[in-house]
Amino acid sequence: MTGSGNLFGELSPDGRERLRKAATEVTFPDGTRIFEEGRRADRFWVVRSGQVALDLHVPGRQAAVVATLGPGELLGWSWLLSPYVWHLGARAVGTVHAEQFDATVVRALCAADPAFGRAVYLTVAEVVADRLHRSRTRLLDLYGPRGSGTTPG
Repeated sequence: MTGSGNLFGELSPDGRERLRKAATEVTFPDGTRIFEEGRRADRFWVVRSGQVALDLHVPGRQAAVVATLGPGELLGWSWLLSPYVWHLGARAVGTVHAEQFDATVVRALCAADPAFGRAVYLTVAEVVADRLHRSRTRLLDLYGPRGSGTTPG
């Protein structure tokens, strides 16, 4: 796995099995818009192969790619936090194979089992923190003073 967001790794064996039973396999051809910033977030994915570019609408400019996700990474976190609206957009880079999860089903699993829900929420919180950091760094690289987004050392 690259980056943070290994949802399955944080769950108990029973929790992993319950989540896997809720998954469906999907494939996104190269260039497919998986979701759009500002639209309803009603599902999420775990990338199995391929890459997904996360982008941010920049008024008056082309959308800025702020992160690229790969195998094992959680795609989408807005489904867990009200008002359930995507904060970024996502596009398949090459063919992407993923496991897709219905947000309503997973939120119900979280509500029914506090330990399961805690593990899911903690993983998603880590993803949000990681994506915020990656997005900030990338936007500084793109639009800030030269070199402002790079880490010293």
